[in-house]
Amino acid sequence: MSFRVLVAGGTGQVGSAVIRALLATSSCAEVVLVNRREAPIAADARLRQVIMDTGAPSFASDVAELAGTCRAQGDPVYAASCIGIGKGSQQWSVDDMRKLEIGVVGAFARGCLAAGVERFGLLSAAGSSTKSRIRYARIMGEKEDAVRGVGFKQLAIFRPGIIAGNAHTPGYLAVLGRLVPGSFGTIDQDDIGRAFVGEFLHGKDGTTILENAAIRQRARAL
Repeated sequence: MSFRVLVAGGTGQVGSAVIRALLATSSCAEVVLVNRREAPIAADARLRQVIMDTGAPSFASDVAELAGTCRAQGDPVYAASCIGIGKGSQQWSVDDMRKLEIGVVGAFARGCLAAGVERFGLLSAAGSSTKSRIRYARIMGEKEDAVRGVGFKQLAIFRPGIIAGNAHTPGYLAVLGRLVPGSFGTIDQDDIGRAFVGEFLHGKDGTTILENAAIRQRARAL
């Protein structure tokens, strides 16, 4: 069965990997990027971008309208948020981080659910917890809780460690990270992309947390 996917944050590093994995999947009928501004995209008939004001009060309803038009094509519609600050998070204020990671991502998720989207993939980070002493990890935990509260039938939360192949990750750090076992070590960016697709196609109902080992396993099974 073919499917369509709405992606927020699809022009970022991990988002681009998700897009590549989707376009490599023959059953993916369309990928719709929800962008704040027009960006260069791959020349593929199945890929298009829709420009929206992500900070507008109407953002959630605008996403719902877009998702509704996609569902009207008759295929199941899934959604992925690959939004993330990436490099330079220390330069962001807590309020600005929350506006993006919780405000924008939360509105995108609510709009998707309002249109009947049942499967959602969320990019987070290793160590995410609302109780963390690390500001970034704490806000990632708040984002996870916000999206959990939306009520998707199937929610996959991806918590990668050091991301290899990412322009924001120094090469030496990715190499050293391969010596670190567990969830805080290195994970290849394209494995994350394939794991998103794997969860859309084969994921279970409820909320699934995927850290490095689970991401690799899901990517290999795609």
